[in-house]
Amino acid sequence: MKLGKGFRFFCALTALLVIASVVFGALNFIGLRKMAEAKEDEENLSKEDGITIAEEFTVESTLPVSEAYISGDTSRLDDRQKETLEMAEKVIKSEIKSDMTDYDKELAIYKYLTVNMNNDTGLLTVIPTSHADSDNPYGVLKNRNAVCVGYATTFRLFMQMMGIDCKVVHSTDLTHTWDLVNIGGDWYHVDCYMDSGSGNLKSFNMDDTLCSQSHDWDNEFFPAATGTEYNPLIKNAESVASVYDIPKWFKEHIDSEDKSFSGKFKNMKEDDENVARYITDGIVSGISWTDDSSDYYESVWTKDSDGNYILCVFFSSDNSEAELPDEQKEKANEAIYEYFPDISLDGDGDDYETDTSVYDGEEV
Repeated sequence: MKLGKGFRFFCALTALLVIASVVFGALNFIGLRKMAEAKEDEENLSKEDGITIAEEFTVESTLPVSEAYISGDTSRLDDRQKETLEMAEKVIKSEIKSDMTDYDKELAIYKYLTVNMNNDTGLLTVIPTSHADSDNPYGVLKNRNAVCVGYATTFRLFMQMMGIDCKVVHSTDLTHTWDLVNIGGDWYHVDCYMDSGSGNLKSFNMDDTLCSQSHDWDNEFFPAATGTEYNPLIKNAESVASVYDIPKWFKEHIDSEDKSFSGKFKNMKEDDENVARYITDGIVSGISWTDDSSDYYESVWTKDSDGNYILCVFFSSDNSEAELPDEQKEKANEAIYEYFPDISLDGDGDDYETDTSVYDGEEV
């Protein structure tokens, strides 16, 4: 029996429609699954605890220990948590006085962590290389060695124990953590890891504007930090009459060996702003080039609540140079010389000099 052309066309069209339906259904399923996964990832990021940093370290809750301290009931704590509580209690007894305000308490803990703890460094800012448990309060307080996760969770633990609202914040790329703390009804960013070893207040009680110059986070989930009242550098900034007074003002503080200082410029105009930045950048870069030590200065511009320009300057010391045994240094130097024969290394492999007699093919 011969099938008509119309019937054969109908069968072919039906088959195509079935195939298209299957393909469309599969694509739609894949699309929906990807959307669900993206939503799940977004939900996973929009939380404080349970976040994994650098695919290695999880931000864990510190509430069991802080609540046990407040209630006096340690029956639900395991041995590790009890030891953490004992170590934290000793710090509070030594650093916190009964007449302190919440701000005073916060500043005391910030100084304790940034001055007394070692900054554990590695290829990534959050990967410990020397001590175990440097990513949690137990290891930080026991070994005095911390990565960013350790600093952030330990700072939060102390704040919670003292009844101060505090959150651990994570960067959007999940490589760094720090804290948000509520002082006087306003939120402030605190990054003890970044100020480790200096305690120069650079990363203490930053508002969102200051913090965003070096950090990136989910500002829709975490509360906005808009206060400046409890940023000591903004609050206590000295009045500087003219932008041309910056060198004298800068030199006075350097001579006094101040770790940080700040100046307020009222009614600054656009031309003044350009001059001020030129002078400041020139001083900072000039000191860096002429100073033989590893010490250096950084500067940050911001504004106070009245719109006045504030120049904040911070002193830091870079002690991060790697030290190698002589045998390893010699082997490393040989590897460098093979491809960079013009580089000159001293006997220790610490100082580097390059042949600058030729630049872009021309003698200079």
